[in-house]
Amino acid sequence: MVIIMNTKMRILELLEAHRGETISGEQLAELLHVSRNAIWKAMGELRGEGYQITAVTNKGYCLSQENDILSVQGIKPFLLPECQKYAECIHIYPSLRSTNQTAKEFAVAGAEHGTTVIADTQTDGRGRFDRSFFSPAGSGLYLSMVLHPDALHFQNKTAVTAFAAVAVCDAIEALSGQKPTIKWVNDIFLHGKKVCGILTEAVSDFESGRMQWIVLGIGLNIHTKAAAFPEDLQPLASSVYAEETTAALPNTRNRFAAEIINRILGKEYQFTEEVLFQKYKERLFILGKEILVLDGQSAYHAAALDIDALGHLIVKDQTGALHTLMSGEIRIQSVTGR
Repeated sequence: MVIIMNTKMRILELLEAHRGETISGEQLAELLHVSRNAIWKAMGELRGEGYQITAVTNKGYCLSQENDILSVQGIKPFLLPECQKYAECIHIYPSLRSTNQTAKEFAVAGAEHGTTVIADTQTDGRGRFDRSFFSPAGSGLYLSMVLHPDALHFQNKTAVTAFAAVAVCDAIEALSGQKPTIKWVNDIFLHGKKVCGILTEAVSDFESGRMQWIVLGIGLNIHTKAAAFPEDLQPLASSVYAEETTAALPNTRNRFAAEIINRILGKEYQFTEEVLFQKYKERLFILGKEILVLDGQSAYHAAALDIDALGHLIVKDQTGALHTLMSGEIRIQSVTGR
């Protein structure tokens, strides 16, 4: 069984690397040093897992361009050369209670920087303020990464959330051609609705106060249809490829996973905090708008003016007093959504 499983994964890696092309069973057998019968059995297992693989007589096997099953083998072809090593610590599950929860368990056990947990669906996905995050199977990307502070190039922990928001926006724009925006602190919007939420959790040493590790959680609606969202979320949530937009690319979810991993862990995005927050500010759509600030048990109306060097939001209330928000929740009065 172990040999068959290894053969299956190696075949999948070859099929993903040549997606849409035909590879003969004889060629696969020679490359993997296994029998044609082992190839046939592994193909049957992959089909049983939902992979759309066609077999053409005298030509071979072909993985359909329409296939969108999450796999390490599907992500790996899109990783940058310097990020290929992180493929070894990607863990993909059909279902999890929460990718952040599982990533935290990996972190506590000493997981390496860049360890990534992905689930096809979450049964109890959570966002900020412990709100539930709708995580249907087959249409979104639910991804959490273990990050070691020493391996990051930021001095301030507030930069990690802004960094993730910019990285996700850039990934969406690179793959879909659409230009997403950010609602402070870390919600990603398209079509006037939320398409992605980001949750950053950290653990610090009690005595030293030093941050030990960070878990960065990203929940991205990629091609979830409007009618699939719960009724109360339909006015608020959308997806990258909503019905009114162009069709998604083949292998979409694996591509998005790779694009995000490349940006979080790759060399290209190791810019300074000053550059980061400028990029973050350029994506913010709330500046100059009237907002409702929810501050504990109280709330007040204000104008969103700017962000400071740490990404904190500067607002002016109705008395003219200025406030610097380091965290919390805001609601935009002129845009549908939270």
